[in-house]
Amino acid sequence: MEAYKSSLLSHHHMPIPWHNFTSDQEKSAKTASLKEKATLVGRVGLMLLSYGTGAWRVRKSMNEIAREFDLACSADVGLLSLEYTCIDKQGNSYTQALALGSTGVNTDKLAEMEQLVDDFKNGGSAVSIERIHNILDEIQKKSGNYSATLVGFAAAFACSAFVFLLGGGPIEMLGSFVGAGIGNFIRKKMLEKKLTLFACIAVSVACACLSYTLVFRALEIAFHISSQHQAGYIGAMLFVIPGFPFITSGLDIAKSDMRSGLERLAHAITIIGVATLVGWVVALIVNLTPENFVPQNLSLGLMIILRLLASFVGVFGFSMMFNSTVKMAMIAGFIGAIANTVRLELVDLTNIPAGAAAFIGAFIAGILAEFGKGYPRISLTVPAIVIMVPGLYMYRAVYNIGMTSLSDGSLWLTKAALIVMFLPLGLIAARILTDKKWRHCD
Repeated sequence: MEAYKSSLLSHHHMPIPWHNFTSDQEKSAKTASLKEKATLVGRVGLMLLSYGTGAWRVRKSMNEIAREFDLACSADVGLLSLEYTCIDKQGNSYTQALALGSTGVNTDKLAEMEQLVDDFKNGGSAVSIERIHNILDEIQKKSGNYSATLVGFAAAFACSAFVFLLGGGPIEMLGSFVGAGIGNFIRKKMLEKKLTLFACIAVSVACACLSYTLVFRALEIAFHISSQHQAGYIGAMLFVIPGFPFITSGLDIAKSDMRSGLERLAHAITIIGVATLVGWVVALIVNLTPENFVPQNLSLGLMIILRLLASFVGVFGFSMMFNSTVKMAMIAGFIGAIANTVRLELVDLTNIPAGAAAFIGAFIAGILAEFGKGYPRISLTVPAIVIMVPGLYMYRAVYNIGMTSLSDGSLWLTKAALIVMFLPLGLIAARILTDKKWRHCD
């Protein structure tokens, strides 16, 4: 009791004592009270929400658990909170309002939760409520698949591959490898300490940018490299790109989940804003300006091969950062390699605008994700297209606006906005074609 009381006092967002809702530990879930059933429905939804999935998936999973209990469920889902009501056959209702302390992404736990929901539909209600809560406890307490060091290396490889795809060469890739690796290692350590979002972003981005600068200055002194190689500076901070909230915001808005969609969009814009502003300030301090990349001068065949490889490495790295298993990350990597390379070649070889090419790339990723059965679709599609998010454009927009060059800043901002809008549209089009449940609005 004292330990429980201490836990309540030490958290701003107090933990919910889920097991206290269970009156009979041996009784099957099917014969449990309305309060016990409804509380389980809410906990499943809240856990799914905490692992980064969108409102449609949260509501769908809550509905599937509720149907097994012969309950009707109505839920209003946001970024960090959900309010829901469960109604039984007799017209009795039970309402709860639940909230999270913070949001994040964990594709491995997301896959386990979706598997649990699928299993529950096949006789899960015969198990006791207490047993189901114990299973949920195990999922909740499961540690990450990768240490801070491995997550740092994942970001290092992902961002160096990202820089190559943007047009950078070995020097920019080396600087981004060091900067992103150090930056994401620091961010991971800060997140483990449960430090606030702004602090994690600002400190990790500043460390990443300073690390890139040190590498660049060292190479400049030792080998007299061109100042154009400072163009890779942006690559060191691309590990903070909020791919999940960006993409799920578009998907939620498409399903008229406006509250969740707009909250996720605001969350993503906040992260981008803080990251780019910190990057801009550090650039002013160390006297770096956004330059154009040195031309790569590669043949078409070699460029396609290297883009396929870099896209795979980049998506694989981002998947690891989202805590995907190795197999899940490999599937996402293959999807991203094909989709992103097609997108880049369309831009280079045709007159298709970058936004339209992004739509086609995201559409291909959405179609290919249909072959990744057994894994949450969002765990495959978001890592596959996060590498298409125009972080370079966003940084240049903020840099130029900060330097009061409003025309250049507006140009880069417009380019970035068009691509960001087309990415979820591509996934939405693919989802409409391949998911008969998702395409309906009832």
